[in-house]
Amino acid sequence: MKRIIGGKLYRTETSQEIGTWWNGYSTSDFEYCEEKLYLTSKGNFFLAGSGGAKSHYAQSHGNATAGGEAITPLSREEAFQWAQEHLEPEDYAEYFSDLIEDA
Repeated sequence: MKRIIGGKLYRTETSQEIGTWWNGYSTSDFEYCEEKLYLTSKGNFFLAGSGGAKSHYAQSHGNATAGGEAITPLSREEAFQWAQEHLEPEDYAEYFSDLIEDA
């Protein structure tokens, strides 16, 4: 998937995937949602997501709604927050080591 957003080209094919979250629904379910956190070669984070007709990736097509996909640029702090909520620490700690401290 690729999108140009704010004059920047985001491509899943050439970016490093950090981790994936999936809500557990089948891809054929209207509630299905999957998101992947990526890091570009220039150090920009983004989410690439897809989902069914009842997900936040849904797209309107006239009188009908269908599943869709999108790329969402994230600040480093937003990416760290998303990773804490959706991934295991060993999947993302190396990318945010300066933001993690001992309790």
